[in-house]
Amino acid sequence: MSSLIPAVMVPAFIPSPSQGVWHVLGLPLRAYALCILAGIFVGYWLGRRRWVARGGSAPVLADIMFWAIPFGLVGARIYHVVTDAELYFGAGRHPIDALKIWHGGLGIWGAVGFGALGAWIACRRAKVPFLAVADAMAPGIALAQVFGRFGNYFNQELFGRPTTKPWGLEISPEHRPAGYADFATFHPTFLYEAVWNLGVVALVILVDRRFKLGHGRAFFLYVAGYTAGRAWIENMRIDTVNHFLGLRLNVWTALILFVLAVAAFVLSAKRRPGQEDITTGPAAGKPSDSEKAATDATPTDDEANPTTDSTGTDAGDSAASAEPAEEPDAEANPQPKVDVKNGADSDGSRD
Repeated sequence: MSSLIPAVMVPAFIPSPSQGVWHVLGLPLRAYALCILAGIFVGYWLGRRRWVARGGSAPVLADIMFWAIPFGLVGARIYHVVTDAELYFGAGRHPIDALKIWHGGLGIWGAVGFGALGAWIACRRAKVPFLAVADAMAPGIALAQVFGRFGNYFNQELFGRPTTKPWGLEISPEHRPAGYADFATFHPTFLYEAVWNLGVVALVILVDRRFKLGHGRAFFLYVAGYTAGRAWIENMRIDTVNHFLGLRLNVWTALILFVLAVAAFVLSAKRRPGQEDITTGPAAGKPSDSEKAATDATPTDDEANPTTDSTGTDAGDSAASAEPAEEPDAEANPQPKVDVKNGADSDGSRD
């Protein structure tokens, strides 16, 4: 009896999804949007755990994220449209397409920059240390990027040069850029970046656990770690973008931010070692010391009305409500009678 088992054909590449949009009850359900939403959810979940573990208040962080997330989404789109304006403006282009976020096109630099601005505004309003929030959310931001990159997978975009490696990504002919129509598989740069970001998540968490990073250092470590990987991964991509001095614009952005993040990390470690205390005050959902002092300085009702006795009765009211003193008894103390008409004691006021 033959022991041969039919071989199972395994494709030597990563197949692209057959579709990225599903219609449910007539409404389009887009994989790109679902990946972005999933990233926001898991990023906030991880940041919330870290914030609460440090003694912060979960509702306070939720209020801050209520500002940061919309700012981040708007900023991500603005950065993409500004840096790739030729895709939306000019001859044969349709500016209205700049609003079609579901077609892809979110710049992480704009997302982090504008998201940080929204968080800073919220922190100022709530009197919460902004850098402590940034440190708590840092690995969560990287985790959100992992999920967001899979949105590019469903859109068949942001892939690298052609490759015959077993992990090459299959791209449909209609999604291949000009000059690459004869190539079927490409470097899955979305996957490279997703895996790299998972490493950044682990790096920030482990280093923070060991050294208790504070005053923005966990966030600066995230920026440095992410940009280090983005610089080389960006150079592999073949999508049309603007170049400056022979390098893609995003490569320059990554290099500059890497240098700034490293410098900020070193300066923070020298000037402000340790972590902020967020177990008290507004960050913990409690009144600040100044607010508590103001509350303690406010006089109570008893202090504001010192004439009130221990029974709650005003001393003036007690005196007013007391019975009047008895007048002298006229019969007991008879007054001498005065002859008004002829008496010697008359004052002459009457005739």
